[in-house]
Amino acid sequence: MKAEGKEPDPRFTLANERTYLTWLSTSLALSAGGVAMAAVRADFFVPWVRTAMAVILVVLAALAAGMAYPRWRRVQRALRREAPLPPPALASLFGYGVAVVAVLALILILVAI
Repeated sequence: MKAEGKEPDPRFTLANERTYLTWLSTSLALSAGGVAMAAVRADFFVPWVRTAMAVILVVLAALAAGMAYPRWRRVQRALRREAPLPPPALASLFGYGVAVVAVLALILILVAI
């Protein structure tokens, strides 16, 4: 990244780095959840719903990992320019995506009981 503007307070740079690493760990957790969902016994959940939930989780994982570095870079640039921080563009998508998977899983668990 080209150093433009002035060097931000190291605490802000380190906080930005922690946020970047958190996006990566979130991606890893979503991937693990997707793999786990795909590995659930075929007779426990309706197969197409299980597959859909696994796909949603893995797609969210790919988005989180793919957007982590560009987000870090945009925030770092804003810090150097002393500009407003950019909004988290995909936050609502992640929230709704995980909520959909959770509600589907809850419904399928309750139906299986």
